[in-house]
Amino acid sequence: MVDRKIVSALKFLLLVLFFESTFEQQQQERLSSPIERAALLELRSSLGLRSKDWPIKADPCSVWNGIKCENGSVSEINISGFRRTRLGSQNPQFRVDSLVNLTRLKSFNASGFYLPGSIPDWFGQRLVSLQVLDLSSCLISNAIPGSLGNLTSLTGLYLYHNNFTGMIPSNLGLLAGLSVLDLSANMFTGSIPVSFGSLQNLTRLDISMNLLSGPTPLAIGMLSKLQYLNLSRNDLSSSIPPQLGDLSNLADFDLSFNKLSGSLPAELRGLRNLQRMLIGNNLLGGSLPVNLFPVLSQLQTVVLKHNGFSGSVPDVLWSIPQLRLLDISGNNFTGMLPNASLNANASSAELNVSQNLFYGGLTPMLGRFLVVDLSGNYFEGTVPDYVSGNATLVSNCLQNVSNQRSLLDCTSFYTEKGLTFDNFGQPNSTQPPAGESTGKNNKKFIILASAFGALGLILLLVILLVLLIFCTRKRGTTTQRGVAVGVGPVTPVPSGSSPPPPGVSIDLSSLGDAFTYQQLLLATGDFRDVNLIKHGHSGDLYKGILESGIPVVIKKIDLQSHSKEAYLLELDVFSKVSHSRLVPLLGHCLEKENEKFLIYKHMPNGDLSSSLFRKTDSEDDSLKSLDWITRLKIAIGTAESLSYLHHECMPPIVHRDVQASSILLDDKFEVRLGSLSEVCTQEGETHQSRISRLLRLPQ
Repeated sequence: MVDRKIVSALKFLLLVLFFESTFEQQQQERLSSPIERAALLELRSSLGLRSKDWPIKADPCSVWNGIKCENGSVSEINISGFRRTRLGSQNPQFRVDSLVNLTRLKSFNASGFYLPGSIPDWFGQRLVSLQVLDLSSCLISNAIPGSLGNLTSLTGLYLYHNNFTGMIPSNLGLLAGLSVLDLSANMFTGSIPVSFGSLQNLTRLDISMNLLSGPTPLAIGMLSKLQYLNLSRNDLSSSIPPQLGDLSNLADFDLSFNKLSGSLPAELRGLRNLQRMLIGNNLLGGSLPVNLFPVLSQLQTVVLKHNGFSGSVPDVLWSIPQLRLLDISGNNFTGMLPNASLNANASSAELNVSQNLFYGGLTPMLGRFLVVDLSGNYFEGTVPDYVSGNATLVSNCLQNVSNQRSLLDCTSFYTEKGLTFDNFGQPNSTQPPAGESTGKNNKKFIILASAFGALGLILLLVILLVLLIFCTRKRGTTTQRGVAVGVGPVTPVPSGSSPPPPGVSIDLSSLGDAFTYQQLLLATGDFRDVNLIKHGHSGDLYKGILESGIPVVIKKIDLQSHSKEAYLLELDVFSKVSHSRLVPLLGHCLEKENEKFLIYKHMPNGDLSSSLFRKTDSEDDSLKSLDWITRLKIAIGTAESLSYLHHECMPPIVHRDVQASSILLDDKFEVRLGSLSEVCTQEGETHQSRISRLLRLPQ
């Protein structure tokens, strides 16, 4: 009985201590400073944040999303992924002046939240407690203020994917505690600051995708803790510093797409923890050092493609245990493949040795690779069974394989090497090699196919002629239906997707605003994949937000893969036809030679294919169907838009691409017909118009 009383007393005591601890924690989580609360409210207003994220009457520390507090003061602000209010979206700017009153702020993350403008100079003078600053993908422009070098408490600085220009401030070398520095995907010019050699705590340095020039600083080799180094896609020149071999902790090394010259220094052997080596697309040359790759290397990816390397490839490179990708294509490597594989079980690896000078027979070493590209070399002999079906073998000297080099080319190459060519397995040179025999067979096949094709074409023309005569006699002459309603005649475009006649001029002044390419890059974040809506048959569709805060849909038309006439026809239609049921065209960008852009008003409810059935937020992922009133509304709207094209335009217009994805829906589910790149005018129901509709294939 006594024991039960003791146990009950202990339980009561623990319960009291728990509630007391919880109460103290809640008291600590409440914002105690009225100055900081006023600063947050000002930040909420200047950035146009929604009440859903930051409710004005609630306590910021306990309720506001992305806010963390310590001892009654704000320590972290994370607005990454937040959306502005409609008013805030109309004129987004870098307006965060109220942060100066948050004296204990340690982390500010606005990644992906648009902050057009410049980083103010006071950032590096007032936010002295800041440890993490993430302003990636914020559309920030101009130069980085040198005052950021005063933020000596910083451990992480993320400024990638913006529009920074000018030189990288050397003052950043004063951030001795910095662990991560990411300045990639901007427009920095000049050279890499030598002061970066002072960042002794740096584990990640990414300055890729800029316009940097000059040599790679030797001082980078002093960053002993560095694990990730990416200097790719710049204009760096000179040679690779041997000092980089001192980065013993480096796991990822990317210098590709620069103008580096010279040879690979043997000192890179010191990168004993390296997993990825990417040095492709440079001006490097010479032979690879024999001892460059240790036998027990952890390398998984080696890319040396498109340089000027020559000589043989060290045998150890073919058999690195964890190798998953070896790409040495587009060089002048020569020699024979090693005759054995030390790791035949690694079947998921990929090998690309194309466009080199390798020769001799195919060896069992190839069996360890799942995908192999051997094209553009001088391999001879038969293709063994251990060569995967995913092998590319063209332009070699192999037996019983099509599309090989000529007998003269192969014989000359092997003669220069002092070797004898196997003559494609034939007993003497008078018999044609497999490639030439295949070529003759192909010629015979082409002749037969041409003969049958011509016969089929004649039959098709006869059938079409009979159909036209029959339709003409049965129907006779016809008249136009409908009356024009104040719109000019749409310029007829023949069905064969031919360009508008030279005499036709499109009035661009009636087609909305003329946007610059730079404006579209800002609106779509450089056309990132995350903003891609879909790949349309007439161009790729991207969502974007203009500088004014207006959401838009931008069609990107690559003239090398899409018809030029399609976008011209669409512009011609918009310049002469106007109706509330057609998708609004806000403007265009035609300044690039090979790419054209059309800018439409964004439709909040997407298209019919995505709105007909929509998932709810419930956990069972059940489908919610549109109600029948809305369906009827959409059907009537679609009928009205097609009726306008068919009966009120002069001459009538046939859409030719009516499908669920062409029926766009605004915020009230009103229909806005899109996909106007395939329209065809129907003048007087002529024979030509009937044929054009007959031959139109569905998308």
